[in-house]
Order: sequence, then structure tokens, then C-alpha cells
Amino acid sequence: MAKYWCDFRLLLFVAALVFIYIQMRLFTTQSQYADRLALAIQAENHCTTQMQSLIDQVSSQQGRILALQEERTRLDQECRQIKSLVQDLERKEVRRLIDKVQVPVAAVVIMACNRADYLERTINSVLKYQRPISSRFPLFVSQDGSNSDVKSKALSYDELSYMQHLDFESVQTERPGELIAYYKIARHYKWALGQLFYKHNFSRVIILEDDMEIAPDFFDYFEAMATLLDKDKSIMAVSSWNDNGQKQFVHDPYELYRSDFFPGLGWMLARSTWDELSPKWPKAYWDDWLRLKENHKGRQFIRPEVCRTYNFGEHGSSLGQFFKQYLEPIRLNEVQVDWKSTDLSYLLEDKYNIHFANNIKKAKPVSGADIVQKTHNIDGDVRIKYSDQWDFENIAQQFGVFQEWKDGVPRTAYKGVVVFRYQTTRRVFLIGPESLKLLQIEYLDS
Repeated sequence: MAKYWCDFRLLLFVAALVFIYIQMRLFTTQSQYADRLALAIQAENHCTTQMQSLIDQVSSQQGRILALQEERTRLDQECRQIKSLVQDLERKEVRRLIDKVQVPVAAVVIMACNRADYLERTINSVLKYQRPISSRFPLFVSQDGSNSDVKSKALSYDELSYMQHLDFESVQTERPGELIAYYKIARHYKWALGQLFYKHNFSRVIILEDDMEIAPDFFDYFEAMATLLDKDKSIMAVSSWNDNGQKQFVHDPYELYRSDFFPGLGWMLARSTWDELSPKWPKAYWDDWLRLKENHKGRQFIRPEVCRTYNFGEHGSSLGQFFKQYLEPIRLNEVQVDWKSTDLSYLLEDKYNIHFANNIKKAKPVSGADIVQKTHNIDGDVRIKYSDQWDFENIAQQFGVFQEWKDGVPRTAYKGVVVFRYQTTRRVFLIGPESLKLLQIEYLDS
């Protein structure tokens, strides 16, 4: 019995050893499987990460490709637009403006003081025609003094530049009863022209007053005249005004004249002339000063038959002098004249005498009493001689034209000849005692 019990214990020991061995093998195997499983999971995770990275790279590349395609499409569209724009500019002949810097024809300055309502009307009239060509005709308002309404009105426009002349120096008139305003105006003009010519460096300046409206071809007219002003040094300035420009005395918007009398009221001056005038600029009455022979020195002024400016300023420094009779009836041109295509060579000094003399020669002579009635009964142009200033004033009064003289020169006259229309298209030439000699006309029937 003891033997069997011993064998049984031996068997149990062997079985225990086998069980322990099996458990150890199982543990080893499980550890190996766990390690392999961990490696497999790690490998799988790595593959997943690599795959996701690859997918992200592919997606990124696809996004870039799409972005490049969109950019190319946009660039193609821009290229087509630019090509279309270039073709359009070529058709409009704008290439010349790109190839070289455009120099302004002239600065335009509106001289103002204390009339805000007048200034607004003038600015609006100028901007109506200046806006499309603002680079060729930069616009300025120059105010004399500190009137707040005028300053506020000028500054309310973005299209113009504002200048202010503040003069605190007292004014001493040279003669009793003179208006101080004329002295202040002369100072203002000298200051403003100095600013535009020397500070802003313009080669030409067009001067307007704050009570003017302009014609549709105002800027085309002055652009054409700028070439003439530069070419012919016997032309001192160019004006848009005709003193005898009332409706009953004008007809042809294309007709231009030379005159020994400075018209003013919308005029263009070159810097070279200002260099000469500025050092001796007068204390007052600058416009009459320009009409003195010692200052214009035989040079003339260009003026139109039909005015390119209209003066509506009934109230001002001149206290409305002559307004109802001479200014209010002025005819403002309404015709869009193509000045660039117009031959203006007849206005050059060496040609104008011949041109003007030929017109006088063709006119029919009128003399004696009832001159106006005789003129009315003649078809075509007429010429009437006057012997002196008194005689001229008498004849001018009968027709209703300006009688005024300055320094021996009647308003609008050229070589002593005053010309105006009288009913229909008829021209009347009032011829002075020295006119034929000055025009080198040897003989005319009386």
C-alpha cells in the first residue's frame, strides 16, 4: 500500500512538473505573441500614419494644382482684359500720353474776395468744361482776404486748389477819393500770379474773375492760342473778351482779331511776359496800366469777335459801371468751334496786316451826315473815317459801341481801326487818321 502511495505522489510530482512546464511555455508563447502583436499594431499604426501622410500630401498637391489652375485662369482673364484695354487705348491715341509726361497748357485761376454766391456760379461754369481736361488746365481759386463764406465755398470743391492772400499792410491811395479796393486788387493779382508762375512753375496762366461764366470752347480756344502766344512774341496776351461783343455787334464765332487795346476779362499770360511786368507792377488800376503804350510796347492782344466769357457781376468794385449798357447784353459763344483744326496763321504779325488791310479795302466808304442810316442801306462791309478822338466818340455814340480811349487807343482798336458788326453780317470799320499809313494802305476812296 505504501508502495502505491509513493508511486501516486511521484506521478503527481511529474504531473506538476509537466503542468509547470506547460504553463511556462504558454507564458513564453503568450509573451512572444504579445510582442509580435505589439509590433504588428505598431507597424499597422506606422503604415496608417504613412498612408495618412501620403493622402495629405496628395490632397495638398491636388489643392495646389487646383489653386494653380485657378491662378492661371485668373491671369488669363487679366491678360485678356489688359490686351483689350491696350487696344482701346491705341484706338483712342492715348499711347502718346503714356510715352511722355503731359505738361499743362495753363493754370486757370479764379480771383475772388467776398462774393461767395458769385464764386460758386463761376466755379460751376468752369468745372462743367474743365473736368474732362483737368490735367491740362489745373484749376485754382485765389482769395484776397479772409471772408469765411468764400473760403468755405472754395474748399468745398475737391477739383480745385485753394490759395489765400492775406495782406495786412495799410493802403495809401495816391489821389483823394480813390477806392482802396483797386489797390488791394492790384496787390492780389501780383501775389497770385507770382505764386502760379514761380512757386507752382506754370508756363502760362489764364486769369478769370469771380463773376464770369465761360463758353463751351473756352479751353479749346486757349489751347490753340497757347501755340500762337509761344510762337509770336508780338502777342502780349490772349483774351476771351470783346468790349464790343454785345449781341447786336457780333456774328461770326470763328473770327479773331489782333488789338492794341488790352481787353482783360478772361485772359492768358505767358511766364516770360510776367517776368517783364512783375518788377514794375502798379499799385492800382493794373488793367489800365497794361493799356499804356510804355508797357505793351507795340505788342498786341488776341481777342475773339464773339466772347468766350460772360461777366454777370453787376455788384462789385466798379459799382456796376456800364453793366446794363455794355456787359449784360454781351453774347456768350455757344458754338463748339474745332480750334485745333482751324488755320490761325493769319493772326501772325507778318500776315495780319495784309489780312486786315484787305478786309478794309473791300469795304464801301461812308461819310457825311446820317452815317448810321447810310450804313443800313448798304449791302456788305463799310468803312468810315474819323479825324480825331472827338469825331470817333461822336460816331461810336451813334452806333452804340464803346467810346472810351486809353492812352490814345480806342477800345478794341488795331492800328486805330475799330471793327464791329452792324445788323446782319455787315462789318463796320471805323478808321483813324493814321490807320492807313500804319496798315501800309497807300490809298482808299473817301
